[in-house]
Amino acid sequence: MVKYFCNTTDIKSTWDHVVSAFWQRYPNPFSTHVLTEDVVYREVTTDHRLLSRRLLMKTNRLPRWAERFFPAGMSRYVYIVEDSIVDPVNRSLTTYTWNLNHTTLMSVEERCVFLDSAELPATTQLKREAWISSSIFGFSKPIQEFGLARFKSNQVKAMKGLEYALSNLQGETPQRLLRDAVKPPSEKAKEAAKTLASAAAAPQEPRQYV
Repeated sequence: MVKYFCNTTDIKSTWDHVVSAFWQRYPNPFSTHVLTEDVVYREVTTDHRLLSRRLLMKTNRLPRWAERFFPAGMSRYVYIVEDSIVDPVNRSLTTYTWNLNHTTLMSVEERCVFLDSAELPATTQLKREAWISSSIFGFSKPIQEFGLARFKSNQVKAMKGLEYALSNLQGETPQRLLRDAVKPPSEKAKEAAKTLASAAAAPQEPRQYV
C-alpha cells in the first residue's frame, strides 16, 4: 500500500521568474536541512529542452522511534536524485525526485509540474504529487502515515523557500516570508508518531529488513 499526496498551487509570478528561482532556491532559511546540491548531468536536446540531473544531500532529525530501525553507524544523511525537464516551447518545468538510500524504511517519490497559466496573467500553476511507501514488516502503515505528514510539512517549507528565492530575484525584501511560521504538525502526524513510538518500544523478535 502506498500513500499518495496531490495538491495544486497558483504561484503569483511569471513562469520565467519561477524557473529562474527554482535553480536558485538553495540555500534559503526554510531549507536548512538541504546540505549540498551538485549537477551530475545536463543536456540541451534538439527540440530545445533542458534536461538536468542533480544530486542533493539532506538531513532530517529522526524521531526517537525511528532509531530502532537504524543500525548503529548507518548514515543519517539522505541522498536525493532530482531529474528535471525545462520545456521553453510549451513553457513547462517538470521535476521528479526520489531518495537513493534508506528506501527500506521509507521511499518518497515526488513529481512537480510548473506550467505557465493560460487563464491568469503573471501566474504559474504548480501541481505536486508524491508517493510514500515503506517495506518495514508490521510497521509500514504508521511509517507511511508519518512520512505523509512530514512530506506535507516539508512541502510548505519548500514553497516558502521558492517564494524567498523569487523575492530575491525581484528585489523585494524577504522579511515577511522570514516571519511566516511553518504550520505545526497535524494531530494525525502526532498520533502516527505515538503509535510508532509505542510499537518500537515493545520487545520483538529480531528481523532482517534488508
